Amino acid sequence: MAQFDTIRTAGVNVGARIDEGLRAHMNKVYGLMSVAMLITGAAAWAIAGLAVTSDPSQTGLAIAAGEYLTNFGYALYASPLKWVVIFLPLALVFGFSAMINRLSVGAAQLFFYVFAVAMGVSISSIFLVYTQTSIAQTFLVTAIAFAALSLYGYTTKRDLSAFGTFLMMGLIGLIVASIVNIFLASSALAFAISAIGVLLFAGLTAYDTQNIKNTYIQHAVHGDQEWLGKAAIMGALNLYMDFINLFMFLLQFMGQNRE
Repeated sequence: MAQFDTIRTAGVNVGARIDEGLRAHMNKVYGLMSVAMLITGAAAWAIAGLAVTSDPSQTGLAIAAGEYLTNFGYALYASPLKWVVIFLPLALVFGFSAMINRLSVGAAQLFFYVFAVAMGVSISSIFLVYTQTSIAQTFLVTAIAFAALSLYGYTTKRDLSAFGTFLMMGLIGLIVASIVNIFLASSALAFAISAIGVLLFAGLTAYDTQNIKNTYIQHAVHGDQEWLGKAAIMGALNLYMDFINLFMFLLQFMGQNRE
């Protein structure tokens, strides 16, 4: 009987340690994601500020009443360099996924923050297209929706892994359709992409949260801190991408154009 109590107590202690470790792991994931979001927002706002002037003598390209693109803004948004700006974050995220196993935890975290800067530059044009009020409102709605969806993914007993293949196929199709529509510029296709994008990244937010949780539980017993550190960064990257994309697609519906 005493031996049974010892085994049971040991099992409870292990479970408690895993629960405590999981909370710390998820806090790290959300912390890394939050820092990356701040970096992206600061980069986007700063770049947009450098791209706009009240002096029409630089390029003469008006973006709103009394506001014009600077030479820097023209190079970033109107010259062939814009394609580099558009596709650089996509190239970086694929490269990061391929290199993660060869990087140290510190290097992986630095790469993540560099990616966040690149994403900020890529989406900085939203400050030229939409009012700051509508951007802030959309961000708030996105934050509330993301928190609810992530909480659902963390707490639900339903296994969401069955949706993984469907969501990944949908994501690939969405990327292809978005690239195609860059050249077609179809408003109907853009609306469909935005609607599907909102639903897709809502699902991915819940799925990725549960996957981060399950991955930690499966590997925590091995105590590989190097691996767990990288897993936290990859988890933060996935949730960061879910948030950014959910925000950008919602902005298509909620954003008010500048006049």
